[in-house]
Amino acid sequence: MNTKELIEIEDNYFINTFTRQPLVLDHGEGVKVTDIDGNEYIDMFAGIAVNALGHNHPKLVKAIQDQAEKLIHISSIYYNEPALIYAKKLVELTSFDRIFYANSGAEANEGAIKLAVKYTGKSEVISTVESFHGRTVMTLAATGHEHYHEPFKAILPKGFINVPYNDIEAIKEAITENTAAIIVEPIQGEGGVNVPDIGYLKEIEKICHEKDIVFIVDEVQTGFGRCGTLFAHELFDVKPDIMTMAKGIGGGVPMGGILATEKVASAFVPGDHGTTFGGGPLVCAAANAVLDTIEEDNLLDNVNEVGNYFIEELKKLDKEIIADVRGKGLMVGLELTKPGAEYVDKLREKGFLINCTADKVLRFVPPLIITKEDIDEFVKALDEIL
Repeated sequence: MNTKELIEIEDNYFINTFTRQPLVLDHGEGVKVTDIDGNEYIDMFAGIAVNALGHNHPKLVKAIQDQAEKLIHISSIYYNEPALIYAKKLVELTSFDRIFYANSGAEANEGAIKLAVKYTGKSEVISTVESFHGRTVMTLAATGHEHYHEPFKAILPKGFINVPYNDIEAIKEAITENTAAIIVEPIQGEGGVNVPDIGYLKEIEKICHEKDIVFIVDEVQTGFGRCGTLFAHELFDVKPDIMTMAKGIGGGVPMGGILATEKVASAFVPGDHGTTFGGGPLVCAAANAVLDTIEEDNLLDNVNEVGNYFIEELKKLDKEIIADVRGKGLMVGLELTKPGAEYVDKLREKGFLINCTADKVLRFVPPLIITKEDIDEFVKALDEIL
């Protein structure tokens, strides 16, 4: 079937919840993907920061193949070796003590909020404007985008307070005796790659410790090397009570998780939370391969070197249409003075896949294996278009 015929299937049979790009991707290799018509693209979006190792990475593919020949799913009623090995690795690499496996970022955030409420016995959660925490009813309430709220206001739970990002005074003013948690992205993704002031997260940490409020960092988009450290909150020298994760964790397979300190994690007992698919052997085998490859191939070094190079090259463009260049590692935003959707289309026509968020911000979250040569190709094309 050709591209037009396949797209017509969606038009006729899918529930309409996505505005897609008009191409059908067929296969990929490294940082490149190819559509069914044979057109090749450099992938600067990586499935929304999911394909951390790019496409068809041999270590990831082998791990998935080997595990698929043994067990794919057994449910959470039984132990499985890949999940146990991964838990030990990740806990020992972080400042947390316990892990819970989920299937997505929204599920991880939902579980984290439930854990905070159970631990504190309180019911209010503070989040930030322009944040994105998921599309379940509870995580939608935590998400600080009014246009996402509007159609579902009648069913959104009470107790969620959205305050401006990077504004510590707004957080202080929002705290009440019923505040259970503060949830924040170390760097906002959907909101436009917004990097906070260096002391912002540290001050939240201090407030939470003083008032016994649970400090939750949402690392769904920023985790697993995306920003130059294994997790972005490390850039700001903080130790949260709970961290949520997903996207890059499995290199493309659907997986998420919660990490928590012993003190907070102990609030959950059997029956308080659960999952059918979370932490299955297949996804955990993939997650082990991703984590091992990040370490063995020194990908954090590549993220920092190429990421810094990318930001500096973007700054050299010096176009009147560019309002700002910002980001950390390979999570980079180029803010324009006008809506950016047309540039997504123009860059696709030149062989590059990107995304526009917050209306005017071109967001780049390429695979962690991207090279300076790939960046040079992209910046040249972007320069010509701008």
